Amino acid sequence: MYYRIIRNDILKSKAITLTTIIFVAAAAMLVSLAAILVVNLSGALDTLMTQAKTPHFMQMHSGEIDTVRLTSFAGENSNVDEFQVLEFLNMDGAQIILDDSSLANNVQDNGFSIQSKKFDYLLELAGNIINVSDGELYVPISYMRDNTTKVGDKAVISGKEFTVAGFLRDSQMNSTLSSSKRFLVSEKDYAEIKNLGSMEYLIEFRLKDLSALGAFEAAYASAELEANGPTITYPLFKTINALSDGMMIGVILLVSVLVVAIAFMCIRFTLLAKIEDDYREIGVMKAIGLRVSDIKKIYLAKYAAIAAAGCILGFALSFAFKGMLLENIRLYMGESANSSFAVVLGTIGILLVFLAIIAYVSGVLKRFRKISAAEAIRFGTSQEKNAGANRFCLNGNRLFNTNIFLGIKDVLARKRLYATMLAVLVISAFIIIVPQNLYNTISSKSFIKYMGIGNYDMRIDIQQIDNISEKAAEILKTMNSDSTISKYAVLTTKTFKAKMEDGSEENIKIELGDHSIFPIEYSQGRAPAAEGEIALSALNADELSKKVGEVITLVIEGKEKNLTVSGIYSDITNGGKTAKAVFTDNSNDIMWFVICAELTDQSLVDEKTSEYADRFVFARISDIDEFITQTYGSTISSVKKASNAAIAVALIITVLVALLFMKMLVAKDRYSIAVMKAFGFTNSDITAQYVSRSVFVLIVGIVLGTLLANTLGEMLAGAVISTFGASTFHFAVNPLSAYLLSPLMMIGSVLIATMIGTSGAGQIKISESIKE
Repeated sequence: MYYRIIRNDILKSKAITLTTIIFVAAAAMLVSLAAILVVNLSGALDTLMTQAKTPHFMQMHSGEIDTVRLTSFAGENSNVDEFQVLEFLNMDGAQIILDDSSLANNVQDNGFSIQSKKFDYLLELAGNIINVSDGELYVPISYMRDNTTKVGDKAVISGKEFTVAGFLRDSQMNSTLSSSKRFLVSEKDYAEIKNLGSMEYLIEFRLKDLSALGAFEAAYASAELEANGPTITYPLFKTINALSDGMMIGVILLVSVLVVAIAFMCIRFTLLAKIEDDYREIGVMKAIGLRVSDIKKIYLAKYAAIAAAGCILGFALSFAFKGMLLENIRLYMGESANSSFAVVLGTIGILLVFLAIIAYVSGVLKRFRKISAAEAIRFGTSQEKNAGANRFCLNGNRLFNTNIFLGIKDVLARKRLYATMLAVLVISAFIIIVPQNLYNTISSKSFIKYMGIGNYDMRIDIQQIDNISEKAAEILKTMNSDSTISKYAVLTTKTFKAKMEDGSEENIKIELGDHSIFPIEYSQGRAPAAEGEIALSALNADELSKKVGEVITLVIEGKEKNLTVSGIYSDITNGGKTAKAVFTDNSNDIMWFVICAELTDQSLVDEKTSEYADRFVFARISDIDEFITQTYGSTISSVKKASNAAIAVALIITVLVALLFMKMLVAKDRYSIAVMKAFGFTNSDITAQYVSRSVFVLIVGIVLGTLLANTLGEMLAGAVISTFGASTFHFAVNPLSAYLLSPLMMIGSVLIATMIGTSGAGQIKISESIKE
């Protein structure tokens, strides 16, 4: 019986059934995709870090190193499982030529290593530990991704020729967000180039108990061991590796939740329209004694079939699209060991969508209890209350054309009916604008202010060289006489000891200088302005348990110096654990200088960057736009991909919903349309009324959607951006795209759908539709 009812009903309303199936399929596909991507990302990341045996604690260090003392510390610390010191030979980018492409303008610290003997292995793309032969060079995977080189190309490193034998996965430095990149050479080749660069050491530990990582960090700092460089821990390695794809998954997850909500609204609308059509029949069934539960089963059976068909189609589509979305994860991290579990979780997601639809339909069908059998048989339709539009009378209209006025009046008279379409359009506007704003924000130059870096044109890094202060003074002398530089700031990073509440001491890297020249965004408080103030990065503030206004004690030359925390900011540089202050200090060795400059003419940035790079070969010179592209390029690309997909999904949803809504509205209004025709309204008049209804609802939807995108959307995007370490966040909106192009695309879509959807109004005959 159910089969016949479902089949006849579907044949009677093929377009509506197909549209509903498409919405359910889209919702199921996105939920399944999000589940599959999450499992594959976490599984691939775990597999990579297990195969590579990633260090739990890694201290980068430049300068003299006492390996005997480090070995003694490792032996005495009961939590140390394995310990090693790896050499990382930093080399100027101009000395690295891959297939005739120099890395002179590359912002990364490019260096050379040999394969590790104990842990922190460099892996080939198949996931195996690389055994490199003499004359071979294995290149970081990011240079394969940007087509800098390919297998078989010739590479020249400081005059010595190599052949690119393959590409490597580095569980520490894979991500573009990591500021360093390791190339792999043989021990013999390494010995030949060892004196051609500056040496940096990777002091690495693997612990027996990872939960005791905090205690180990404190012990390392208290022992006053080598610490002239960033400190990075296992959790931060994981975060940096997962970030780019994690943001794309976050966008897909957000869109999938919204599409599920839209699918529910469409089901509600089609169901209510069907109940409206069957109103008299429902009254008859109640009158002859059928229970409400029996009547509900008839409708539930149809929507269960639609939901099942949509979910199966969505599950199949998720497999069709997953390859494209998993491409980046597979390239950087390899295959996930949990891929079979991903299918299981995707299936569970589909089942949840199916059960949620059935539960929702069951909830909507509860209104059967409120239907009066006598009223349903007598009128054949529910009696709408047109309260809310009584004040809008045609004879008082001086503002609009008659058809436009009647269209707007109908919307105000039947607000509950149009609420579904309005809600869908609000969500569609939200889906279009939020990912777009997120992409515009992270690709804008100002975004780096949320990352602990000021907004300037040219950046000069000086590190790992002798006479570092004299070298910096040489650059500053040139800048002072350079009329194209409007202003600059000199920031010096040193390591100090911070006294903990329990009396122990920890290392803290503090950037000294004037932080007001190129200010950054602070999530709390402000930049340090007085000698007795300090600003902490969010990670440092959490670790030290400090808030704005609290005091932190530094130990300088055996004397304690109290500083008040003036602000907390986000940072991705140097492991995210930094601080900023303005006090002067002549006691500690300088770790590095950063000189930031703003030019009078933006068009000179490339020219000046090249000029300074040629003149000061000991420094790394980069323009900030190139820095953003190379650091966030992969992330920006992922979010752009998700943003474009969101626009396409939202426009398809808008067209389908508007089309579905108008077709049902015309069917529901057959009597009203026939009456208007009898009064002399033409088909074009009636179409104009329906277009004015659509446009009126659309304009309200776009306004509400835009407001929601810039408030709730900003909060949701802020939660995603916080994974970068950015604890404060505001959208950088492109007005042309967000407030002109996006609304125009939606208006165009709705107008096309309305014209198609109302085409059936012209075929309504007065004689057939006006009956008692």
